[in-house]
Amino acid sequence: MTIPVRPGMTVPLPGPLHSHRDKLVELADLGYTDIWSAESDGGDGFTPLALAAAWEPRLRLGTAIIPAYTRTPACFAQAVASMADAAPGRFAIGIGSSSNVIIEKWNGVPFVDPYKRVRDVVRFLRDALSGEKVSKTYDSFTVEGFRLGVHPEVVPPILVAGLREGMLRLAGREADGAIINWCSPDDVPKLTAVVQGAAGGAQREIVARIFVCPSENADAVRAGARFAIAAYMNVPVYAEYQRWLGRGPLLQGMWDAWQAGDRKAALAAIPDELIDQLVVHGSPESCRARIASYFANGVTTSSLAILGLDPELRFWDAVRALAPAAG
Repeated sequence: MTIPVRPGMTVPLPGPLHSHRDKLVELADLGYTDIWSAESDGGDGFTPLALAAAWEPRLRLGTAIIPAYTRTPACFAQAVASMADAAPGRFAIGIGSSSNVIIEKWNGVPFVDPYKRVRDVVRFLRDALSGEKVSKTYDSFTVEGFRLGVHPEVVPPILVAGLREGMLRLAGREADGAIINWCSPDDVPKLTAVVQGAAGGAQREIVARIFVCPSENADAVRAGARFAIAAYMNVPVYAEYQRWLGRGPLLQGMWDAWQAGDRKAALAAIPDELIDQLVVHGSPESCRARIASYFANGVTTSSLAILGLDPELRFWDAVRALAPAAG
């Protein structure tokens, strides 16, 4: 069976959650098939999807991602089962390790053995969603006598966010797909090859968060993108990811200046070439073509993250310009 191409959008949308109903309907009208939430320092990952489940039945709902550490196993399973019950066949749970900053510094949870934690949450969710009582010792936690009281009609697919080979292999071997992030279209074959190789011939969904700013003001876009790239690429897990993708030489100057405490020099050391690889920008037509190249190289589902790097750019103008219906 061929996995369908699914153009998606990152949520929450701008403005308070209670105001999003009409905008979610518009997303579906424009041809977007999916919305994907996340959890860091904004809204939680489930509430925007729960609202959308009731407001717009045409949209598929996914998380990209919920951290594996920030909910206890039983609480995690309850949240997943509840969303699957609210939107039968329309929900996918994406799980990832997140980062030491979010897990340790913001949540006060030790960021220990991230691979094992993600793997164990995947395995526990499989066990819990089966409806059977779970009494089992996993490597990173033990569950005694838990049985889900919610029995969703359709068990949701489980996706794993992967930055390097271990997590990507886990996504292919034990999950239903992978979520990738901060990559160029040219990186996609390397990432998907690991997933598909671990899947043993079975097809896996590949969800890509794609950062995009449909603006021809390249100077403004690149100036703003430098802040976003510095914020991510100085986090250890993302630094190692970019080294693995071969961008160490492009980022070394930024890393050196950052370590020396010179933030201004660090931003200046990020080359335009790197920005142009990782952030889709330019005219709407060129942006749509660049997004299409992600799909051509192996992505099956997009989650566009629109960056307001050009002060003249209006969010909904960007949404409409990038929409499948616009092509």
